[in-house]
Amino acid sequence: MTNAQQATKAAGVREWSGLAVLALPTLLLSLDITVLHLGVPHISAALEPTSTQLLWIVDIYGFVIAGLLVTMGSLGDRIGRRKLLLIGAVAFGAASVAAAFSTTAEMLIVSRALMGIAGATLMPSTLALISNMFRDGQQRGLAIGIWATMFSAGIALGPIVGGAMLEHFWWGSVFLLGVPVMILLIAAGPALLPEFRDATAGLPDVPSVLLAIGTMFAVTFGIKEAASHGLTWVAAGSVVLGLMLGVAFVRRQDRVANPLLDLGLFGNRYFRVALAVLFISTAAVGGIYLFLTQYFQLVAGRSPLVSGLLLLPAAVALIIASLAAPILARRFPPGLVVSAALAISAAGYVVVAQVDGNADMPLAVLGFVLVYAGGGPVTALGTNLVLGAAPPEKAGAASALSETSTELGVSLGVAVLGSVGAIIYRLGMSGAPSEQIRETLAGAISQGTPAIVSDAITAFSNGFNAAAWICAGLLAFSSLLAALSLGRTRGSGGDTDTPVGAQITTL
Repeated sequence: MTNAQQATKAAGVREWSGLAVLALPTLLLSLDITVLHLGVPHISAALEPTSTQLLWIVDIYGFVIAGLLVTMGSLGDRIGRRKLLLIGAVAFGAASVAAAFSTTAEMLIVSRALMGIAGATLMPSTLALISNMFRDGQQRGLAIGIWATMFSAGIALGPIVGGAMLEHFWWGSVFLLGVPVMILLIAAGPALLPEFRDATAGLPDVPSVLLAIGTMFAVTFGIKEAASHGLTWVAAGSVVLGLMLGVAFVRRQDRVANPLLDLGLFGNRYFRVALAVLFISTAAVGGIYLFLTQYFQLVAGRSPLVSGLLLLPAAVALIIASLAAPILARRFPPGLVVSAALAISAAGYVVVAQVDGNADMPLAVLGFVLVYAGGGPVTALGTNLVLGAAPPEKAGAASALSETSTELGVSLGVAVLGSVGAIIYRLGMSGAPSEQIRETLAGAISQGTPAIVSDAITAFSNGFNAAAWICAGLLAFSSLLAALSLGRTRGSGGDTDTPVGAQITTL
């Protein structure tokens, strides 16, 4: 068999069975991004975290994953992607148990961080193995579409699953969902998943790893510090330090023999724009989710289970849109499909921005359906375009970049938009009699008089509306960017911006 025949060999039963095994951790890892959102009021009551600790509990998982994905993708290229996947499965199960039985806010933050470290070993391995197992262009497009659907479904179903668990069990039960899934992966993985490694890959550059993590945490800490205490010297200095570390990280990638980040990929216009729209789309969703789940429970007074079920229409829309994306890309330029999807999401955020403190749930549900209907094609088509730009031996690093943009987007969305909401809420409640009332809506409901609760709901709704308008503006900008920059799949002649794997229209 020639190299060309091997490169396009059709996948068989083993590969498709392996895809089913890989779909489970993908679903679980993305589900863990949002499954905790409905548990926020319960955690607030049980562990009494500050507003800043609460934000860290929600998004430290995603930040750690984002900080280590590229590192773990490169490590998987070196030691073997299946091996790293199985190691991560064991670690993720253990960290999930620790999170479930946390007794303090600090313990839960640390446990969530350990889950993020383990999750970072799993995510690039799943997508990289798919790229290696499915070498035929059409089959790979379908497999990645299924992967993107499972990733999207996990994010969408997180609140529903979490709501069902919280209805019958304590808040820590939501973390135990990962244990049986990881056991199944450890049992079936060796038989169904082939091993792949890049013999030329070097060890990850430790200083680059530290610079990447330092950049994310310094900037995030500064944002949250500003939300809690105003624009202090500590907040400003932390952001400046983070930016300086980021510059040092980028400069180091040009000098070391085995960089974490292949900066050459960013010379490809399709690649960098696809990453940008993935990042913006997931950042908006991550931030607005934090508000929406609290709105259903604290403003509308619905139980966790009912709140999760209210998000079911959006989950269905997301899954259908993710599956439909490759089909649409056969008939229309994928850049235009992505642009139209982003415009639909922008319209959804405009609808969400009209929701007020009167428990206007039908409007909130409708707006989020539009948000998710637009988000599905962005994830599916954007991921395939990013992955197709890299050669097979670099699939781990390329998939890590794609997943970094989505994970970092969700976490930064929670941090930035959550901080915007916290600032607006705090300004509206500046005259409240206690710190707990001034910190969170849950604190106001538990301690305040009816008049104070009414004021708190208004302040929360104002922050919610402001976050939704910011999201609408970002998505509208992204839609225009995608239309102008991703409108063509292939350049004419010698267009150097054409991605290596730009067969997205043949999915």
